[in-house]
Order: sequence, then C-alpha cells, then structure tokens
Amino acid sequence: MGMSPITRRLLASRTLVSLSQIARISLFVPGCRRTLTEVSSGSPSTDSREDESPVISVDRSDLCRVKEHSHYGASREESTLSKHIRSLIQFGGGPITVAHYMEEVLTNPQAGFYVQQDAFGAGGSFITSPDISQMFGEMVGVWSMCLWQQIGQPNHFNLVELGPGRGTLMADLLRGTAKFTDFSKALSVHLVECSPSLRKLQYKALQCSSRKEVLLPGAAHDANENFEITKISGAPVSWHLELAQVPRGVPTIIIAHEFYDTLPIHQFQKTSRGWCEKLVDLAEDPSEEFRFVLSPRPTSACNMFLAKRLKWSSMEERQKYTDIEVCPGALKLAHDIAKRVGEDGGGALIIDYGEDGIISDSLQAIKKHQFVKVLEEPGAADLSAYVDFAAVKHTVIEAAAGASAYGPISQSQFLGQLGINFRLEALLKNASEEQAEALQEGYWRLVGDGVAPWLEEDDNSKPSVTGMGNRYKALAIVDTKVGPPICFD
Repeated sequence: MGMSPITRRLLASRTLVSLSQIARISLFVPGCRRTLTEVSSGSPSTDSREDESPVISVDRSDLCRVKEHSHYGASREESTLSKHIRSLIQFGGGPITVAHYMEEVLTNPQAGFYVQQDAFGAGGSFITSPDISQMFGEMVGVWSMCLWQQIGQPNHFNLVELGPGRGTLMADLLRGTAKFTDFSKALSVHLVECSPSLRKLQYKALQCSSRKEVLLPGAAHDANENFEITKISGAPVSWHLELAQVPRGVPTIIIAHEFYDTLPIHQFQKTSRGWCEKLVDLAEDPSEEFRFVLSPRPTSACNMFLAKRLKWSSMEERQKYTDIEVCPGALKLAHDIAKRVGEDGGGALIIDYGEDGIISDSLQAIKKHQFVKVLEEPGAADLSAYVDFAAVKHTVIEAAAGASAYGPISQSQFLGQLGINFRLEALLKNASEEQAEALQEGYWRLVGDGVAPWLEEDDNSKPSVTGMGNRYKALAIVDTKVGPPICFD
C-alpha cells in the first residue's frame, strides 16, 4: 500500500528527534493503520508491528520562539478545532509544521474553515473577483472559449474549476458563453470542491436540476455517470474531491482562481544553525493557545522542499531572503496539470495574488474582512499565502510533459486584453444610475491600482474603492503544441 499524502506531511514535520533518540509514531489513516519510525538521519521507514503502544521522545530543548507575522486580537475560548490541534501536538510527537496547521484549519472534516461556513461575499470573511462584478467571470469565459478554438474546437472537453467558492465565476462564465452553442454543447463542467456546504451553494448558483428532468431521450451521456444539469447552458455538471477524479482522455480547460493561495505552505528561516523550519507548538503564555517555534536543526522538509526552491533561485535571491515559504501542494498540482494538459490537450488558467519569485513571510489570516492573528481561534478565519509563480513555472518545465507555462501577467493586463472596458461600456448603456456606479466601482477593483481616482481623499461618506489589478496575477499552462494562448503571446 502506498504512503498517503497525510503520512508524508506528518513525516516531514517529525524531525525534532535528537541524534540519540528514535521516535515511533502510530498513525491512524482511514482504511489503514501503520507504525512509522524516524531515525536520527531523518529518513522514514515503515514498521508493520501493530501491538506496541505508541512511544514518542522529542527533544524540545533547542526550540526557538519566533515573532508571529499577524495582527493581534482578543483571545477566545478554546474551540473544538483548537482542542484537536492541541492533541496533535501533545500526543503526536510535538510541534507540527505550518503546512499541517493550515490543512487542519482550512479543511478539517468536522471544523475546518471551508467545511463549516460560507466564507465568500460581503457576509463572509472576504470578497473575491467574481463577487465584485459579473464581468470577471465573463472575461474568463472569453479566454476559455478562445483556448477551445485554439486547440481545434473539440466536440467534447472538460471545463474544470478548482475551488469554485459559491459558484459565481462558473455561473457568469456559462451565462456569458451560452449564445455560442458549439462551445456550450461541447463542454462538461467539473467542480473540484471538498466542502458540502459550498457544493450546495454551487448547485444553486448553476441552477442545477436532475438530468431526468432535462435530458432528452438518446442524449449522448453515460447512464452510469453521476452528474447534474445546469439550466444556464444545459451542460452536465459533476463534483469531485480532487483533480485526479476528473475523467481523462479528452481535452481539459482548468480554471484555478484564488485556489493556490489556500494550499498549505512550509515556512523556513535562516539561522546560525542553517535553515530551520517554523513550526506550531503549544503556547507557554496561558493567555495564548499556540506559538511559533523554530526547529533546532534543518528538517526533512528543508532537505526536500527548500533545497529544490533554492536550486531554482539566483545567488542574489538566496542572499536577500532570511525567510522563505514553499508550497509543496502547489508544485504537485502544477506537475499534475502539466501532465494532464500535455497528454490530453487543453490548458489551465491560474489567477491569484503572488509574485514571480521567492515568497517570504506572507501567511495571513482574515476574518470578516479584517486581519487577525494567524494562530488565534483556528477554523474561524481564512488562512492564505502568496503564490510563488516562479516555482510553478519551474515545475512545469521540469515535468517535461509536453506543456508550457506563460506569464505571469497582471490581472489588469489580462482583463484589459480580453476587452473588459468594452464590456463595461455595453453594460452602462442600459444601467440605472445606481447600477452604473456599482459597475464602475467593480471595474476599478478588478483592473485599477490603488484608490479610485474619482473619490476625494477627504470624502468619508463612502468606503474606499481600491483596485487590485496589479496585486493579482495570471499564469497559463497550455499544451506546448498550440503555442501561447490569448493575452500571453
């Protein structure tokens, strides 16, 4: 039986054992029970014995506390998720990686942030581009349709969205392209979503109904395939827990909007002992729940993930940064996308906030549109980090799977080349005064930079309208044979 992703992450975080100690950790994974042993060299090996009680001996003597990168807030009563994370640290071998902490906070099956609530929109913790204006989803639809034409207008292809949120982007995309019947008839929608509550919102946003109510006799769909039908365009809609579950063998167009920033990251800090990993431990201060600490020596994650990222960087970058973040999940996903696109055809569009280079100390927590402490009240706030677009591109190149990466370019440049200004003019012609104001504000938020120029600096009657056109970036991964897609040529 292969080692699970959870097992690998835990192995990467259990490297605090002193040279004279051996830590045996019993892990319980759904459908599997195994004992893992770490030796002083940091190399994991499996042990099939199941009758021994778990024993852990951890050297905490050299752990160093580091300054937390967050905004402070009032303390809260310990939550169910806090108790769970506390037990992981107390009984699982000591401090856990930042990546493990993020995974629990965001996707814990019982109390994870995305599992238990609707985080999107004005009533949630943050607002995304599709929530700002319908024009965003429409422009992504234009890009998707242009790529479909570029790859030869296949009669059937998968249109995949990773982390669809409330389904707003996909609904606007389908609505905007519904008149192009050849495109609409050819696509099958696949939504990769782990949250049951968000799946319900997506079902509603796409106006889905049972296929028995819509499909005509003789429709070309497998009777055993599990899907619904969207009344927006008549396309079949399916939900999946991960990209690997989306059917292969046909071209695929993948949309990943604000998805990469939620993937768990490892944080590393340069010290006199070399590169050490930032970990999450129990707080010594009784008024706090958790604290950040540094590993006493380089961890296995340093050797696996940081070493690869430094290999891709210049000498100038290595000397510049004392804090570096690496997202193994982003690299794996980029590799999987490159392989799928190279073998089946199609492409992927990644839009997120980030940089075309090393990311340093960007982890943040947002609750109800406000920054809060990263380690405070786990599960109540969204955690995210900047995307390292340079690492994504390097991964695509190393995959050597027949795919190429283009960009990143600013969101402002991406939307501008797709004609968002012309779309705005068309919508303004039939808009009321109130609608026109909302359209203009939405347009500026999507493509502008800084505070909207038409707002007076001393005008406190209205909330500020701040553009994020340069903060967000777009990167494309496409089949090498078709060349650069629109906006990236």
